[in-house]
Amino acid sequence: MTSETDRIGGTPAGIRAAVALGSMLERIAVTEAIVQDRFPLYATPDTGEWTTTRRGSWVAGFWVGQLWLRARLTRDARHRDAAKDWARRLAPAAAADTVTRGLTLWYGAAAGHRLGVSESGHQLASRGAEQLAATYDPAAGILPWGTAFNDPAQPAIARVDGLAGTIPLLAWTGSGAVAERHLTTHLRACSRPSELIPTLSFAQGRWEPRAEPAAGWSRGEAWLLLALADAGLWLDAEYSRRAVELLSEWPWPPTAVPAAVRGEPLVLDTSAASITAVAMCKLGCSDRARELVAVLVGEHLSTGESPGRLLNGCYDLSRGLATRHELIWGDFFLMLALAILSGEVDPAEL
Repeated sequence: MTSETDRIGGTPAGIRAAVALGSMLERIAVTEAIVQDRFPLYATPDTGEWTTTRRGSWVAGFWVGQLWLRARLTRDARHRDAAKDWARRLAPAAAADTVTRGLTLWYGAAAGHRLGVSESGHQLASRGAEQLAATYDPAAGILPWGTAFNDPAQPAIARVDGLAGTIPLLAWTGSGAVAERHLTTHLRACSRPSELIPTLSFAQGRWEPRAEPAAGWSRGEAWLLLALADAGLWLDAEYSRRAVELLSEWPWPPTAVPAAVRGEPLVLDTSAASITAVAMCKLGCSDRARELVAVLVGEHLSTGESPGRLLNGCYDLSRGLATRHELIWGDFFLMLALAILSGEVDPAEL
């Protein structure tokens, strides 16, 4: 990894960024030893022990994405080979009935190619993108949420967390028109004058809000901002303008860590903040991204005997699930933001 202090003259901010990236690389090695052949999901704030899944649920791509980032930063063949081995295990995601396969395949399968580390995963990402595009529902105008997480096939469900990853994956593999229709329908249906509606059902020709996730879910807003930022890079620069407008009306200070759900200020979600930081990097709002990353690193990234863990992430407040934990996608997006701000990764690469 290029020394951050060499790149920007050894400034205190640069030194802190280099230390933070180094600690996150250490954490990846610790996680490998803990999870062995299972995918990490979330880890307890006190012990750092991971809850894992056999197939990775919707988060598998973020663990593999971290491994690709490590390989890019270290240029170590052993790290490249580890990422390739894990990427092969994402094959079931190509056919999984969920639009979140866009997240898994973009950040987990396509990332090796996009980061210039390996062609491994390119074919899988392309095949999965083709299968995902084929699920497009012309009546609803979306790629439906799907049944993989026990939701019904009908009525069609739209969720804002079905946008990120999906937009660049489809555009990269030649299905940009489907990606744009999917995005514009969400913008029309989910964006209401007073707030974002994160999930809706389409029945009898109209969209109706669903109960969960509820309005005020900060991660939903972060996913939408990231999707718009990527659409600006992959589809039309007009989406970047819309993203900047959205950021100007952001429901929490964009350089602060938000509550997981507005109205519940005691429970934060650093993962929403790390997603927002990456989106701001893609939008050219680097100064604000640096401010936000500085907060995450200075106040929420663990140090001491167990460094490199982004704490105070909230998986699901309504169920009381992992409400102050290390989340694998929070780790991934903070690591990506640090790599972008350090000049190690271009914002358009991933």
